[in-house]
Amino acid sequence: MEKHYFKSTGISLISGALLIILTMVLHPSGGSIEHIIKISKTITIAHSLAIFSLPILLFGFYGLTLRLMDKWKLSFLGFIIIAFGLIAAMFAALFNGLTLPYFLNRYADRLEQNIETLKPITNFSFAVNVPLDYIFIIACCLSILIYSLIILFEGKMPKWIGYLGIFITLFSIVGGLTDFVFTSLTGFRIFTFSIAAWVLSNGICLIKFGKEK
Repeated sequence: MEKHYFKSTGISLISGALLIILTMVLHPSGGSIEHIIKISKTITIAHSLAIFSLPILLFGFYGLTLRLMDKWKLSFLGFIIIAFGLIAAMFAALFNGLTLPYFLNRYADRLEQNIETLKPITNFSFAVNVPLDYIFIIACCLSILIYSLIILFEGKMPKWIGYLGIFITLFSIVGGLTDFVFTSLTGFRIFTFSIAAWVLSNGICLIKFGKEK
Protein backbone atom coordinates (compact mmCIF):
# COMPACT_ATOMS: atom_id res chain seq x y z
CA MET A 1 0.00 0.00 0.00
CA GLU A 2 2.80 2.42 0.92
CA LYS A 3 4.57 1.67 -2.36
CA HIS A 4 1.56 2.67 -4.43
CA TYR A 5 0.87 5.68 -2.21
CA PHE A 6 4.27 7.27 -2.75
CA LYS A 7 4.04 6.61 -6.48
CA SER A 8 0.59 8.21 -6.70
CA THR A 9 1.64 11.28 -4.70
CA GLY A 10 4.78 11.58 -6.82
CA ILE A 11 2.65 11.51 -9.95
CA SER A 12 0.41 14.16 -8.36
CA LEU A 13 3.36 16.47 -7.72
CA ILE A 14 4.56 16.06 -11.30
CA SER A 15 1.08 16.54 -12.75
CA GLY A 16 0.40 19.59 -10.60
CA ALA A 17 3.73 21.18 -11.48
CA LEU A 18 3.16 20.62 -15.21
CA LEU A 19 -0.31 22.15 -14.96
CA ILE A 20 1.14 25.19 -13.20
CA ILE A 21 3.79 25.55 -15.92
CA LEU A 22 1.07 25.29 -18.59
CA THR A 23 -0.95 27.91 -16.72
CA MET A 24 1.94 30.37 -16.72
CA VAL A 25 2.65 29.73 -20.41
CA LEU A 26 -1.00 30.44 -21.29
CA HIS A 27 -1.31 33.33 -18.84
CA PRO A 28 -1.65 36.54 -20.88
CA SER A 29 -0.40 39.94 -19.76
CA GLY A 30 -2.93 42.32 -18.25
CA GLY A 31 -3.97 45.65 -19.64
CA SER A 32 -6.98 47.87 -20.14
CA ILE A 33 -10.54 46.75 -19.47
CA GLU A 34 -11.08 46.41 -23.21
CA HIS A 35 -8.03 44.12 -23.44
CA ILE A 36 -9.20 41.98 -20.51
CA ILE A 37 -12.60 41.50 -22.18
CA LYS A 38 -10.91 40.60 -25.49
CA ILE A 39 -8.74 37.88 -23.93
CA SER A 40 -11.22 36.79 -21.26
CA LYS A 41 -11.49 33.22 -22.59
CA THR A 42 -7.72 32.73 -22.40
CA ILE A 43 -7.64 34.22 -18.90
CA THR A 44 -10.46 31.93 -17.77
CA ILE A 45 -8.84 28.79 -19.22
CA ALA A 46 -5.44 29.58 -17.70
CA HIS A 47 -6.81 30.25 -14.22
CA SER A 48 -9.18 27.26 -14.36
CA LEU A 49 -6.13 25.06 -14.97
CA ALA A 50 -4.41 26.70 -12.00
CA ILE A 51 -7.35 26.03 -9.67
CA PHE A 52 -7.64 22.46 -10.95
CA SER A 53 -3.95 21.84 -10.20
CA LEU A 54 -4.11 22.99 -6.56
CA PRO A 55 -5.78 19.95 -4.91
CA ILE A 56 -3.55 17.69 -7.02
CA LEU A 57 -0.49 19.52 -5.70
CA LEU A 58 -1.79 19.38 -2.14
CA PHE A 59 -2.21 15.61 -2.34
CA GLY A 60 1.33 15.35 -3.65
CA PHE A 61 2.68 17.53 -0.84
CA TYR A 62 0.96 15.28 1.68
CA GLY A 63 2.92 12.34 0.32
CA LEU A 64 6.14 14.37 0.51
CA THR A 65 5.25 15.30 4.09
CA LEU A 66 4.94 11.66 5.12
CA ARG A 67 8.14 10.75 3.29
CA LEU A 68 10.07 13.45 5.17
CA MET A 69 8.47 12.79 8.57
CA ASP A 70 11.03 13.52 11.29
CA LYS A 71 10.91 13.15 15.06
CA TRP A 72 9.88 16.80 15.45
CA LYS A 73 7.06 16.41 12.88
CA LEU A 74 8.25 19.63 11.19
CA SER A 75 7.22 18.34 7.78
CA PHE A 76 3.59 18.74 8.92
CA LEU A 77 4.35 22.41 9.59
CA GLY A 78 5.62 22.69 6.01
CA PHE A 79 2.42 21.02 4.79
CA ILE A 80 0.17 23.40 6.74
CA ILE A 81 2.06 26.43 5.43
CA ILE A 82 1.90 25.28 1.78
CA ALA A 83 -1.82 24.57 2.24
CA PHE A 84 -2.37 28.21 3.28
CA GLY A 85 -0.35 29.32 0.26
CA LEU A 86 -2.38 27.19 -2.15
CA ILE A 87 -5.63 28.51 -0.67
CA ALA A 88 -4.39 32.07 -1.29
CA ALA A 89 -3.48 31.10 -4.86
CA MET A 90 -6.98 29.70 -5.33
CA PHE A 91 -8.61 32.96 -4.25
CA ALA A 92 -6.25 35.00 -6.43
CA ALA A 93 -7.11 32.87 -9.47
CA LEU A 94 -10.81 32.99 -8.59
CA PHE A 95 -10.97 36.79 -8.27
CA ASN A 96 -8.79 37.90 -11.17
CA GLY A 97 -8.97 34.88 -13.43
CA LEU A 98 -12.65 33.91 -13.27
CA THR A 99 -14.76 36.53 -11.51
CA LEU A 100 -13.27 39.68 -13.07
CA PRO A 101 -13.48 38.53 -16.74
CA TYR A 102 -17.01 37.23 -16.16
CA PHE A 103 -18.06 40.51 -14.53
CA LEU A 104 -16.51 42.73 -17.23
CA ASN A 105 -17.99 40.67 -20.05
CA ARG A 106 -21.47 41.51 -18.78
CA TYR A 107 -20.74 45.14 -19.70
CA ALA A 108 -18.98 44.44 -23.00
CA ASP A 109 -21.87 45.86 -25.08
CA ARG A 110 -22.16 49.05 -23.02
CA LEU A 111 -18.57 49.60 -21.97
CA GLU A 112 -18.32 53.31 -22.73
CA GLN A 113 -21.31 54.19 -20.57
CA ASN A 114 -19.95 52.26 -17.57
CA ILE A 115 -16.19 52.72 -17.93
CA GLU A 116 -15.87 55.16 -15.01
CA THR A 117 -17.65 52.70 -12.73
CA LEU A 118 -15.75 49.65 -13.94
CA LYS A 119 -12.26 51.16 -13.54
CA PRO A 120 -12.33 51.39 -9.70
CA ILE A 121 -13.80 47.88 -9.48
CA THR A 122 -11.06 46.52 -11.74
CA ASN A 123 -8.37 48.35 -9.76
CA PHE A 124 -9.80 46.96 -6.52
CA SER A 125 -9.67 43.43 -7.94
CA PHE A 126 -6.01 43.90 -8.86
CA ALA A 127 -5.31 45.36 -5.40
CA VAL A 128 -6.83 42.28 -3.74
CA ASN A 129 -4.74 40.05 -5.97
CA VAL A 130 -1.39 41.53 -4.88
CA PRO A 131 -1.50 40.50 -1.16
CA LEU A 132 -2.87 37.08 -2.13
CA ASP A 133 0.09 36.61 -4.47
CA TYR A 134 2.50 37.59 -1.71
CA ILE A 135 0.84 35.19 0.74
CA PHE A 136 1.35 32.43 -1.84
CA ILE A 137 4.98 33.43 -2.50
CA ILE A 138 5.94 33.71 1.18
CA ALA A 139 4.13 30.46 2.08
CA CYS A 140 5.92 28.62 -0.73
CA CYS A 141 9.30 29.95 0.41
CA LEU A 142 8.74 29.03 4.06
CA SER A 143 7.38 25.59 3.23
CA ILE A 144 10.17 24.80 0.76
CA LEU A 145 12.72 26.01 3.30
CA ILE A 146 11.34 23.64 5.96
CA TYR A 147 11.18 20.69 3.57
CA SER A 148 14.68 21.44 2.23
CA LEU A 149 16.25 21.65 5.70
CA ILE A 150 14.67 18.31 6.61
CA ILE A 151 16.04 16.82 3.38
CA LEU A 152 19.54 18.09 4.20
CA PHE A 153 19.54 16.97 7.83
CA GLU A 154 17.59 13.71 7.56
CA GLY A 155 18.88 12.49 4.19
CA LYS A 156 15.57 10.91 3.17
CA MET A 157 15.73 12.49 -0.29
CA PRO A 158 18.68 13.49 -2.52
CA LYS A 159 20.47 16.42 -0.92
CA TRP A 160 20.66 18.39 -4.15
CA ILE A 161 16.89 18.91 -3.88
CA GLY A 162 17.46 20.45 -0.45
CA TYR A 163 20.15 22.74 -1.84
CA LEU A 164 17.85 23.73 -4.71
CA GLY A 165 15.13 24.65 -2.20
CA ILE A 166 17.59 26.73 -0.17
CA PHE A 167 18.70 28.50 -3.37
CA ILE A 168 15.10 29.32 -4.32
CA THR A 169 14.46 30.71 -0.84
CA LEU A 170 17.62 32.83 -0.89
CA PHE A 171 16.79 34.05 -4.40
CA SER A 172 13.35 35.13 -3.20
CA ILE A 173 14.78 36.93 -0.15
CA VAL A 174 17.33 38.78 -2.30
CA GLY A 175 14.57 39.65 -4.76
CA GLY A 176 12.42 41.04 -1.98
CA LEU A 177 15.27 43.12 -0.56
CA THR A 178 16.12 44.55 -3.99
CA ASP A 179 12.49 45.49 -4.77
CA PHE A 180 12.07 42.80 -7.43
CA VAL A 181 8.40 42.85 -8.44
CA PHE A 182 7.26 39.28 -7.91
CA THR A 183 3.64 40.20 -8.66
CA SER A 184 4.37 41.31 -12.22
CA LEU A 185 3.74 38.65 -14.88
CA THR A 186 7.47 38.21 -15.58
CA GLY A 187 8.41 38.12 -11.90
CA PHE A 188 5.64 35.69 -11.04
CA ARG A 189 6.62 33.44 -13.95
CA ILE A 190 10.25 33.31 -12.81
CA PHE A 191 9.20 32.43 -9.27
CA THR A 192 6.58 29.89 -10.37
CA PHE A 193 8.92 28.10 -12.80
CA SER A 194 11.57 27.78 -10.08
CA ILE A 195 8.99 26.36 -7.66
CA ALA A 196 7.75 23.98 -10.36
CA ALA A 197 11.30 22.68 -10.91
CA TRP A 198 11.62 21.91 -7.18
CA VAL A 199 8.21 20.22 -7.09
CA LEU A 200 8.96 18.15 -10.20
CA SER A 201 12.23 16.96 -8.65
CA ASN A 202 10.45 15.78 -5.52
CA GLY A 203 7.74 14.09 -7.55
CA ILE A 204 10.28 12.09 -9.54
CA CYS A 205 12.08 11.05 -6.36
CA LEU A 206 8.83 9.96 -4.70
CA ILE A 207 8.06 7.73 -7.67
CA LYS A 208 11.55 6.20 -7.52
CA PHE A 209 11.20 5.70 -3.77
CA GLY A 210 7.87 3.94 -4.30
CA LYS A 211 9.50 1.54 -6.78
CA GLU A 212 12.24 0.69 -4.29
CA LYS A 213 9.90 -0.33 -1.50
